[in-house]
Amino acid sequence: MKRQIVLVPGPWMGAWCWEAVQERLRGHGHDAQAITLPGLASAREDVSHVGLETHVEAVMALLEERDLRDVVLAGHSYAGLVVGQVADRVPDRVAHTVFIEGFLPHDGRSMLHVFPERVRGSELRQIAGNSGRWPAPDASVVGDGQGLTARQAHSLARRFVGHPGRTLSDPAKLNRPLADQRATYVVCSMEHVRGRLSPDVDAMRMAPGWDFETLHTGHWPMISTPGPLADLLARIADGATTVPGAAGERRRTHEDA
Repeated sequence: MKRQIVLVPGPWMGAWCWEAVQERLRGHGHDAQAITLPGLASAREDVSHVGLETHVEAVMALLEERDLRDVVLAGHSYAGLVVGQVADRVPDRVAHTVFIEGFLPHDGRSMLHVFPERVRGSELRQIAGNSGRWPAPDASVVGDGQGLTARQAHSLARRFVGHPGRTLSDPAKLNRPLADQRATYVVCSMEHVRGRLSPDVDAMRMAPGWDFETLHTGHWPMISTPGPLADLLARIADGATTVPGAAGERRRTHEDA
């Protein structure tokens, strides 16, 4: 039986960013649903009440309202914090978590904890000066070395909405170790200098239930390489296996389509 796939966008984006991936997943026979997180439908919304917990609860509500179980739950970038917590709280509804260049949730720590203190302070000042929203990058930043065409970068940047700032500074809450989840981490190779990952991500290579996969693209694979990304998500949902590697890790590298 085909598993449901639920797609959660990263910062500044809505469900619209997954359209090309959803179309390809339907071709694989999978029903893929995407969600726009609270505060990201319009720049005119009041986001003073929107925190990380708001986003976690929104995804859990989607799963419960549609009675979705045994799903593959995929989150991009910031949304790794969201999907990791959802999988922790409702493991009966989430069969597999996919972190697409995702930030990982750690109990009691926020997304901003991964940044140096100087950068953290700068981001908080930007949020405070932007009506509580994390300002979106412009097209030059979006497209710099990320495998996007100039048209793709400008189109993406035009649709961005300032991200609810509280979600970056709110601490994550986990009931059990993140390493206990059944998960795949998708590395987008153009995002990393000499292949270096953050230490907390790299540590998950030793987790028995975690796989690592690589896409040869940048930080926005749903835009730059929707075909390979959809193929990978479909394979994960189908439960396909790859050749076992060190410490129980399974690896595969996907070429651009």
